[in-house]
Amino acid sequence: MIKSMTGFGRCEIMENNRKFTVELKSVNHRYLDVNIKMPKKLGFFESAIRTLLKEYMQRGKIDLFISYEDYTEENFALKYNEDVAAAYLKYLRQMADTFDLENDIRVSTLSRYPEVFTMEEQSIDEKELWSTLEKALRGACSQFVDSRIAEGEHLAEDLIEKLNTMLGYVDFIEERSPMILTEYRKRLEDKIHELLGDNQIDENRIATEVTIFADKICVDEETVRLRSHIEATKASLEEGGSIGRKLDFIAQEMNREANTILSKTTDITISDIGINLKTDIEKVREQIQNIE
Repeated sequence: MIKSMTGFGRCEIMENNRKFTVELKSVNHRYLDVNIKMPKKLGFFESAIRTLLKEYMQRGKIDLFISYEDYTEENFALKYNEDVAAAYLKYLRQMADTFDLENDIRVSTLSRYPEVFTMEEQSIDEKELWSTLEKALRGACSQFVDSRIAEGEHLAEDLIEKLNTMLGYVDFIEERSPMILTEYRKRLEDKIHELLGDNQIDENRIATEVTIFADKICVDEETVRLRSHIEATKASLEEGGSIGRKLDFIAQEMNREANTILSKTTDITISDIGINLKTDIEKVREQIQNIE
């Protein structure tokens, strides 16, 4: 199957009064580039998350968003910081003595000072937490891959249509090329007749000129290689897998052969077809950038 590099996936899992929401989206990128946004308390899972994602994707700029909500009633515990309270009380007494003030401090007053009482989050069972998070991640990844495959199928259909059109251009160039030599020989003979009249024409000289011209404009090697590249691209699309980089390289080679054909030809018809060929190759290259 062909996969596009653009995709989206979302999954929400609620277990043991804890809820995870995972969202994935991606755009084109030469390599796999993952950007993770999640609560700090989940930071120790980052390595495991990246390892899991590699099971589902090989290329693309991936943005991963994880939100976490904890509804457990005993998740926080009240902590009394005696040392902090003692320090406050010490300095309050010192102030009363220094400035000859009444020391009216009460427990209710002292308890409201910062850090005397704090709420501490209870330790989390990492194994249990990962179990729920992993389910949410895999659910989002599965949906993400499905969306990439669906888009990839449309890409493959469009590319094969363009490649078949390109094969038609190659067929035309191969059929037209021999006619150019015949037309060139006819123009050469007519020119000689015009210049020499009925004097005998040196057939050997004409043959030599035609041979030299044929060598200059011959594109047989280019069309053979171009046809091979097109067929290889079609075969790769049918085979599937992570073929984006490979197809990008082949497209560069196709463009090189088309440029050579255009530089060699002196025929306006082949030039027009060559331009159409280059245009379609560029369209194919743009589409290939979307393939994983």
